[in-house]
Formats: sequence, C-alpha cells, structure tokens
Amino acid sequence: MKTKILSIATFFLLGAVAVFGGNKTEKFKVSGNCGMCEKRIEKTTTSLDGVETADWNKETSELSVTYDDQKTSALKIQTAIAMTGHDTGHFSASDARYAELPGCCQYERDGKRKTNNHASMELPGLMKNTDSEAECVHDKSPTSGSCCEK
Repeated sequence: MKTKILSIATFFLLGAVAVFGGNKTEKFKVSGNCGMCEKRIEKTTTSLDGVETADWNKETSELSVTYDDQKTSALKIQTAIAMTGHDTGHFSASDARYAELPGCCQYERDGKRKTNNHASMELPGLMKNTDSEAECVHDKSPTSGSCCEK
C-alpha cells in the first residue's frame, strides 16, 4: 500500500515538474531612453509566442523576461527587439530601424557595438497568433519596411 501511494505521489510530482520545467527568467541589456521605449520593448517581447512576462527598467536598461524555453529563446527575443530599433546584448538594430525611432527614443549608441544584419531579418512563426492574424512585433510606422505592411 505504501508503495502504491509513493508511486502515485512520484508520478504527480514528475508531471508537475515536466509542466513547469520549461519556464526561464533571464535579464539582459536593451538600449532605450524613455517610457515610449519601455512600452515598445515590453510590447515586442510579450507579443512573442512563449513569453509570459517582460519588464524593462529604464534606469538599468535591463529587460527581465520570463518565457517558455520550449517555444522561444533569449536570442529570438533579442532579435525581435533589435528589429524594432533597440540594441541588445547580442544584436544591434539596423541603422535604418534606429533612425525610425522617435527623437526621445534615440539613445546614445555604443561605437563598439556589434554591427549585423539581424535587425532586418523577419522570423516567421515567432509571434503569437490571434484569432484573425499574427500580432506584429514592429512599430507600425509607414516607413518601417516591416512585415506589418501589406
């Protein structure tokens, strides 16, 4: 009888660990200046499939994000953020994306930053699906050249 109870308890415990085992919380640098930056960074991050929470701190320029590592990764998150014009620890926004940010959002860029083309990449299947269509992670400015434009 004790063996059965122990087996059942172990089974439920392992099931609970499997369900919650994929969640990760990470912090990384994301460049920005103001409340508009905060909204853009957090909206971009939380609109990604698998992301549960995102909180960008203006004073430290750190983004704390909780996500399901079975659905996304820190690199995908940072790529999506760079696509909106904000440099991250791993990816730099393209100069064109950065230039599209409102004046108050144009932070001082590091001259030693990595230059790459990742900010112009589109990552299919990265965004959460709604009933009608995927929610875009980009600013919907008329000159954005992003996947938002039809």
